[in-house]
Amino acid sequence: MARILHFVSVIMSNSTTHTFQAEVKQVLDIVAHSIYKDKDIFLRELVSNASDALEKLRYTQLTEKDVFEPTRELAVEVSTDEAAGTLTIADSGIGMTREELVENLGTIAHSGTKAFLEKVKESGGANENLIGQFGVGFFSVFMVADEVKFYTRTWRAEGESLCWTSDGNGSYTIEDAGEALPRGSKLVIKLKSDFKDFSKKDKVKEVLERYSKYIAFPLKLDGEKLNTMQALWLKNKSDVTEQEYKDFYKFQCHAWDEPQDWMHFAADAPLAINSILFFPTHNPEAMGFGRAVPEVSLYCRKVLIDSEPKNLLPEWLRFMKGVVDSADIPLNISRETLQDSTIIQKLNRVLTKRVIKRLEERAKKKPEEFAKFWRDFGNYLREGIATDFDNREALAPLFRCESSILDAGTLTSLPEYVERMKDSQKEIYYLVGANREAIESGPYLEAFKARGIEVLFLYDGADDYVMGQLGTFKEKSIVSADSADIELGDVPQTGTGEPLSEEKMKTLCSWFADTLGKEKVAECATGTRLVDSPAVALNPDKFMTATMRRMMKLMSKDAGTPDKPVAVKIELNPRHPLVHKLDTLRDANPELAKLIAEQVLDNTLIAAGLLDNPRGMTQRIYELLGKL
Repeated sequence: MARILHFVSVIMSNSTTHTFQAEVKQVLDIVAHSIYKDKDIFLRELVSNASDALEKLRYTQLTEKDVFEPTRELAVEVSTDEAAGTLTIADSGIGMTREELVENLGTIAHSGTKAFLEKVKESGGANENLIGQFGVGFFSVFMVADEVKFYTRTWRAEGESLCWTSDGNGSYTIEDAGEALPRGSKLVIKLKSDFKDFSKKDKVKEVLERYSKYIAFPLKLDGEKLNTMQALWLKNKSDVTEQEYKDFYKFQCHAWDEPQDWMHFAADAPLAINSILFFPTHNPEAMGFGRAVPEVSLYCRKVLIDSEPKNLLPEWLRFMKGVVDSADIPLNISRETLQDSTIIQKLNRVLTKRVIKRLEERAKKKPEEFAKFWRDFGNYLREGIATDFDNREALAPLFRCESSILDAGTLTSLPEYVERMKDSQKEIYYLVGANREAIESGPYLEAFKARGIEVLFLYDGADDYVMGQLGTFKEKSIVSADSADIELGDVPQTGTGEPLSEEKMKTLCSWFADTLGKEKVAECATGTRLVDSPAVALNPDKFMTATMRRMMKLMSKDAGTPDKPVAVKIELNPRHPLVHKLDTLRDANPELAKLIAEQVLDNTLIAAGLLDNPRGMTQRIYELLGKL
């Protein structure tokens, strides 16, 4: 036959010895010594081959009537023998004829060796992604084997019982097995001394449960069935019950809680994907367990590729759990190659969009349920808005916070805020504070409340940063309500008492700024936004709020040094009694007026969150009390 031209055959009785072609020897050397960093992979490869043989047999039974041992159970059986130092992997699959042994185990990827070696040379060394392209997974057994015996009997009614033997060093033999074999194949591996652990049940069980627990056929180890859970992600979701999802979640994710939601979907483009992703009920980071570790495992046709693949989902989705299976991933791809793979990038985009869409659906259909999710997991979505530029626009509508016009505890969204905006309003306003009471008792809300303008209330320190990163929403600028350059327009004065004259206010403001110094007061003017408060400190930089300043300081090399005073713009309320009193005292008692002005400034800085060192203020209060 033409295919036998690729090797030399020496025929002795019913046994044939074959010498591997020189190029095949090179490939075997690469596979056995340089490909896999994790030697456990060989067991995954061999069980996957056994599962493939069973799948081929199942298909053959649909098209052929005369199948040998038609009622035999389709299964993979793994046996360990610590005393003999062997590992056996058997299947009841399609088996091989003598010619198929030569074709499948005598050559690699059907004369693909030249192309394989050229690729190895081009890449500067072998890698698992490359190996996967040429189908040499079987030969990974020679990483751990001194000798391999492969017993097989074809599915055909008239078939031989054969034994293929090789030590991977240049030749192999094919001979009669010496006994009648059942249908299928049995691989007996005589392990190298360094790999005797693979003859121990506990070691083999750990590897099989990690990589092969979802193969489609029963997987038995020394008679014990290991794969008790089905690969639910490959089933139609209409055929899976709620309890099955919950059981699978606990089994796959080693979870103690139940999932609050899940998404089960399949896609054909741009990649073949079958997946079940779970939203856990409890946030591990909020429970003090440290930073969450991604728990979405990556499979290829039910065989584990990586239990913690990097970049499969963006970092902000690290709380998700579940399984992603893609037949488009090379089975033998390395973790290093996987991380930078364009396939992973495509999977990332598809999966992220699916998760965001699911969250949008929950927010729309079950707002109360989503509000609870935001309270528990909002830190992840905040992180996504702040760091994920590609998905920021899609994530922004999911942001939730309280509002000045809604009851305490009621959350709203940016789209809802924009929907309620006045026609003349051009900006989205927010205020940051420790809680609602702190914001409502401060001076910044007065002007907006008097004009009927809604202000968002943010209580999480990260929210300020998120708003700064977001910048705009629906073509509306997002601005902190303590910014100095906000133009709100006129509003009827609701404060009591007569205002100081324009001339007096001009003189008082000038005195106030000069007395306290330009390093503290950049500008002092008559207030246009005050109603009940005597004064307010306005942030001169709308993109650098007090919270942002604190964050920047914490990240800077000067984090432990005292803060320099922040020069702010001060607005004084011309109707407030304290301002009237200050105007009188600046001439009648300049010393007391200065103390009051300093105290007014510090009070406004406290309200603005800009006073980091209150020591001077405390001493001044005592001094003021002494003058009573």
